[in-house]
Amino acid sequence: MAAGTLGTASPTVNDKNTNYTVPLMLMVSLYFGIGFITALNDVLVPHFKDLFHLSNFLSLLVQFCFFGAYFLMSLPSGWIVGKIGYKAGIVAALSTMGCGLLLFLPASMIIFYPLFLLALFVVGSGLALLQVAINPYVGALGKPETAASRLNLAGFFNSLAGTTAPYLGAIFIFIAAGASAAELAYSVRTPYMILSGLAFLMAIVTRFVHLPDLIEQREKGSASNGSAWQFRHLRLGAVAIFVYVGAEVAIGSLMINYLGQSSMGGMSHQAAARYVSLYWGGAMVGRFIGFIVLRWVKASRALTFVSMMAFLFVGTAILAHGHIALWAIVLCGLFNSVMWPCIFPMSVEGLGKYTSQGSGILITMVVGGAVIPEIQGLLADTFGYQKSFSIVLLCYAYLIYFALAGHRNVHKEHSVDPILTTL
Repeated sequence: MAAGTLGTASPTVNDKNTNYTVPLMLMVSLYFGIGFITALNDVLVPHFKDLFHLSNFLSLLVQFCFFGAYFLMSLPSGWIVGKIGYKAGIVAALSTMGCGLLLFLPASMIIFYPLFLLALFVVGSGLALLQVAINPYVGALGKPETAASRLNLAGFFNSLAGTTAPYLGAIFIFIAAGASAAELAYSVRTPYMILSGLAFLMAIVTRFVHLPDLIEQREKGSASNGSAWQFRHLRLGAVAIFVYVGAEVAIGSLMINYLGQSSMGGMSHQAAARYVSLYWGGAMVGRFIGFIVLRWVKASRALTFVSMMAFLFVGTAILAHGHIALWAIVLCGLFNSVMWPCIFPMSVEGLGKYTSQGSGILITMVVGGAVIPEIQGLLADTFGYQKSFSIVLLCYAYLIYFALAGHRNVHKEHSVDPILTTL
């Protein structure tokens, strides 16, 4: 999942002559950490399902608590960063993440699912604060005309982490069949204690590394009447972000269990986790392709194409079996890759002084990653894994609509041709 900015400002640095190499390396490494921890949830879902003998609906509370934290904490995080500053915000975010990851230790000792969910909520809260703080930094650490290149670099490492996390997580977490509950619980301890230690270490490093101060550049008239919500295409874009993130997370969350069906060859969790890595790896490859293609192809056309392809492949995964269905669902990652960089600018186009507010609204809509997987989990419990992908199919159908018609800026069209106001 791509990361976006949130807040009411477009920050710039106040020490133009500073060498930005070290700060940029730090920001990129933090993007890697965000991607790694997020993708590791795809391994936790089937693991907790086995450990606690849960339904799909209950096991997907992993994603609900994690992405639900984004919804609840994104806007407060903007206020926190405004109060304590960007650098202190990063340190606070990493410390919060470290504490949440550390909660996996007592949770694995008493083998208590609600404590694991609390830990994931705390981690998600820390990540929300971290993204609010680091996204403006990446854009500000260098020339404005090269900001897109830096964000693309950060996005690459975010995707690289998403590719490696399921594979490495499976090595640690998925253990031999027939293991006791205590052994299954213990298997999550090592990777999450390592991640906790790294989070605290990065907080210390950030505290002592020189980071240039960011100056808030607020837009004139931002306090005037009106709201980003008045723009129809922004509202529809918020729904588009919701269903895109929801579909992307749902596929990754249920893929291991989906591939474990007898009709799909009855793969072991560890073998299926490799295909989850390929799924996220497709997103990494797609970003490189998108970086080149989107220079010449309009975002609306690109979104139409990838949404239609994703719709086609999910439909194939519902109707087919074996290797055809397997590769159909894996290839969805390739087409998910450019959806965020298409939807986001299309949604905020023409918002003017409401652009920052619109961006904040879009960021909160990553809560789709909490809701859509839960719906699919309920459908999987009731109708089976393949039919449960119908909710994902509907998500991509909506994205096709948004790409073809929903993204149009009605306010802009009205200003060009007043006659259209009567339609």
